Amino acid sequence: MNDTKRFCEISDLEGAAPELRAVRHHIHEHPELAYEELETAALVAHKLEEYGYQVTTGVGRTGVVGTLKVGEGPRSIGIRADMDALPIVEATGLPYASKTHGKMHACGHDGHTTMLLGAARYLAATRNFSGTLQLYFQPAEEHGIDSGARAMIRDGLFERFPCDAVFGVHNHPGAPAGSFRFRSGAFMSASDKVFIDIQGKGGHASRPHLAVDPVMVGSSIVMALQTVVSRNMPPQEPVVVTVGVFKAGIASNVIPDSARLELSVRTFNAAVRDKIRQRIIDLVHAQADSYGATAKVDYVYGYPMVVNTPDETAFAIEVARELVGVDKVTPHSDLLMGSEDFAFMLQERPGCFLRIGNGGTSEEDACMVHNPGYDFNDANLPVGAAFWSRLVERFLDPARDSAAGAAL
Repeated sequence: MNDTKRFCEISDLEGAAPELRAVRHHIHEHPELAYEELETAALVAHKLEEYGYQVTTGVGRTGVVGTLKVGEGPRSIGIRADMDALPIVEATGLPYASKTHGKMHACGHDGHTTMLLGAARYLAATRNFSGTLQLYFQPAEEHGIDSGARAMIRDGLFERFPCDAVFGVHNHPGAPAGSFRFRSGAFMSASDKVFIDIQGKGGHASRPHLAVDPVMVGSSIVMALQTVVSRNMPPQEPVVVTVGVFKAGIASNVIPDSARLELSVRTFNAAVRDKIRQRIIDLVHAQADSYGATAKVDYVYGYPMVVNTPDETAFAIEVARELVGVDKVTPHSDLLMGSEDFAFMLQERPGCFLRIGNGGTSEEDACMVHNPGYDFNDANLPVGAAFWSRLVERFLDPARDSAAGAAL
């Protein structure tokens, strides 16, 4: 690093905090689900055009890309922010709460988008770099299947808007606001979905012996699934199998014909991922057979593991330490059982996915994401925008290329 050169500080963005809050609150009031982010995408595109970026819309259906080239630097960097909301009824009571019943920004994507817009404005105004900046505003991170990252990649994201490395961020409830968490290598789990349809034989509640009760079958499957991890995986292997949906029946005096279970499976190892899949399929069929029912299992591989590359992670850690100090940076965070479709981007380009604390000192004392009471911490807006700005300035610093050339 050239010590005489000044890079972005948090103080450079503090004056923009009121405007950033207004943008974030507007997005929060108008949440849009996966591939419905038309208003959000239009706002992003308008802001980027206003700042002087070359803007492309409709990337991966509703994604937006802003491109800014400064100087003759040969390097390029990509930064991604997600834009979609969740199908949750908001219960925050905030003055800027969702105006659309049943939809809310319960994961902080409104904040992620705003932080990147803040950096976009600062970088366009200061132009303290030489190279190409690609800003990827992505739809449908929450989709689970056929996600926005994959849609943008299929739409030629990295061929049309190339970058040498790609970076992304997610807020982290339970860590102090303005702190940063990193991990090189595997960081977040792979995530799969399992859909189980049980076919029994319906009947009258008073005559269960004449029916094949799919509720009983489903209950047996739920309990048996608890052994998939505890009795098939080594204790040191992180695996989660959660039954999130159990649907059956509409009346208390009727044994229904069928039942449906939906599962979420999280793993950190490809071999374990395949073993868990086979174990679940075998167990479901065995349980159904034992009651005289049948079952159909649709096992859908979802997001892969988030795997950060060492050099890009080390670089991002260095930038965070410069910005907020060593004490606010955790360079080797714990593995996280949550999942992220940014993993698909990391399969295409080297890069780093990091976490910014959303407030609190532990997960027990913080409102988690995907909760009706969750809200993104506005204190992070200038911090996140400053981090992205400094990262770009440092990554596309001509002195960095000169130093690398001199070392060869």
